[in-house]
Amino acid sequence: MKLIKFLFTGVLFGIIMTKSEAISWFRIQEMFRFESFHMYGIIGVAVILGAAITALIKRFHTRNIEGGEIKFNPKDISVPRYLFGGIIFGLGWAMTGACPGPLFTLLGHGVLTILAVILSAILGTYVYGLLRSRLPH
Repeated sequence: MKLIKFLFTGVLFGIIMTKSEAISWFRIQEMFRFESFHMYGIIGVAVILGAAITALIKRFHTRNIEGGEIKFNPKDISVPRYLFGGIIFGLGWAMTGACPGPLFTLLGHGVLTILAVILSAILGTYVYGLLRSRLPH
């Protein structure tokens, strides 16, 4: 029962992704062709909302579900690292027609081919974990 709020949050997220059309490959294609502001608006709202929530968590020392303090580790800003990662992320997004955010929403809609993308994302994350210590910092 303690985890029901996470289920509710996931369902709410899926509804928002569906109603905003963020799961539409057509909307994603429009974004990459610079034909529509729709997806940029969604992404902009997400960035602003994420920054605001992060600031509130830091300001009010919000606790996690287990009562522990939420800590944010400082990141090293390395332009080539983020540029290379962003390019790989964008290419994957463009090739699959799906942002990682709504992958499970698409699965919930019955788009079973998205399983290949989910499995690829899991495999890519695993390989990154294996190679992380060998990658440039």
